[in-house]
Amino acid sequence: MFRDNLVKMRKLRRLTQEDIAERLDVTRQTVAKWEAGETVPDIDRCRMLADLFGVSLDDLAKYEPEESLGLGLPPKGKHLFGVVTVGDKGQIVIPAKARKLFGIAAGDRLVVLGDEEQGLAILKEERILAFSEMVRNMKNNQEGNENGKSGEGLGTL
Repeated sequence: MFRDNLVKMRKLRRLTQEDIAERLDVTRQTVAKWEAGETVPDIDRCRMLADLFGVSLDDLAKYEPEESLGLGLPPKGKHLFGVVTVGDKGQIVIPAKARKLFGIAAGDRLVVLGDEEQGLAILKEERILAFSEMVRNMKNNQEGNENGKSGEGLGTL
């Protein structure tokens, strides 16, 4: 897996083995051995490779394209959890990996947002409520500033 992902990411970025070697302070032959599966880099160089390619270390090490519709490694922080089927009443089952990663449990309330051009988004209810509260506070602070009040309590995004 690692060696295949390394080769794919290097070619996708249009880098040579020499380019990788220079950036990681190793020889081209070392990179060739990694790609041939003869050796693997130490953890620090693995992290450097993941950063160079903009992917997670976990995905660089063990991503399987067959499990993700044959697509290449996703950018760091982006995920493809697979395909779900919509039931008769519009219900879907969120894949276990996604539920674990985002802390979704039975009984949680989710908000479904839609954009006709970009698609659907699903957020935990408390996240959208926290966001709306932040917007409300920003608006109140802005109105207070216009009326000569201080802007205390302004949060960051």
